[in-house]
Amino acid sequence: MSDVPLPPDARAARLAEVYVALGPVYRRVARIVEQDEQVSGLSVGVRNVLDQLRRDGRRTVPQLARTQDLSRQYTQRMVDRARADGLVELVDNPAHRRSRLVRLTPAGDAAIAAVLARERSRLERVGGDLTAAELAGTLRVLHHMDQALLALEEEG
Repeated sequence: MSDVPLPPDARAARLAEVYVALGPVYRRVARIVEQDEQVSGLSVGVRNVLDQLRRDGRRTVPQLARTQDLSRQYTQRMVDRARADGLVELVDNPAHRRSRLVRLTPAGDAAIAAVLARERSRLERVGGDLTAAELAGTLRVLHHMDQALLALEEEG
């Protein structure tokens, strides 16, 4: 491996390899999450809402949707489902009268904590000898790719 920047055509070819590698990884993770759904009873969408609220605190539905790059309508359905199950509640938003804040209930906090603990115990068996620098580099590349793709989408 080299720290020399690649010319655009070579970089594009290597990034294409990343996309190809991400497909099977994504599908395997999806299967594991689906198995966890059977254990936890949380759908992927509700799980993601709960996890985001745990990480970021109270949010509006539009904020949740933007962060996850999902439609506001889908996110609203997940919030409604979580609310019906007593996992989140809506509270007044001092910054905006019409857009209420979604926050975890104690039951929601316990549910996402259990799911994350189960996921972490599985992830402890993944990656073997990966270093902190390798993981940081991977996250940096994926974040950069995501931002570049977002910019391309916005260009139309």
